[in-house]
Amino acid sequence: MDPGVGHLFPRIETARLRLRAFRLADAAEVQRLAGDRQVAEGTLLPHPYEGGTARAWIWDQALEFTEGRSISFAIERAEDGALMGAIGLEIDRVGACAKLGYWLGRAYWGRGYATEAVAAVLGYGFAVLELERIFAPRFRWNVASARVLAKAGLAQEGSRREYVAARAREETIDTHGILRWEWEARRQAGAPAALHPGSGAGGTALAG
Repeated sequence: MDPGVGHLFPRIETARLRLRAFRLADAAEVQRLAGDRQVAEGTLLPHPYEGGTARAWIWDQALEFTEGRSISFAIERAEDGALMGAIGLEIDRVGACAKLGYWLGRAYWGRGYATEAVAAVLGYGFAVLELERIFAPRFRWNVASARVLAKAGLAQEGSRREYVAARAREETIDTHGILRWEWEARRQAGAPAALHPGSGAGGTALAG
């Protein structure tokens, strides 16, 4: 039985992607993609990614969505339905902001899919959730993610050092962010919004 969010969950379509709710049938592919050490390195994903982790995570994300705390989209390639990764927002309703995180399977890096997915989720966050700020942390060494975020209009805001338990090491974390008025200005200037309502409305950032 799948988590019962399908009729409530938004679906976003872009030129090449579909962003949709995760299904329990995705668990095996999530396990395979997220279990890649190179994918985990740039995120907060556990490694090794043990059996049963993906199924439990899918249930947890459904619960967080129903409670309004976060939304996690499966990134699916439109041409063949291949599951490529995940992207989502951790939502702070009081502060009208959200943290963006995403990851893609290694086979899908370097093709612009992450940039396309980020642009779509920014559109959802600002146009549908009516957020005022979206931010994304990344490890400083992850220059691919820096390029993705810059293309989507997120400016580097600051940095901090901390111990990252998921990676068992210290990291310098750079935070990138964009405000609603900046996103609106980009849209008015002709930057692609990448948001095409369906049934509703190569890099990684620190998803986990």
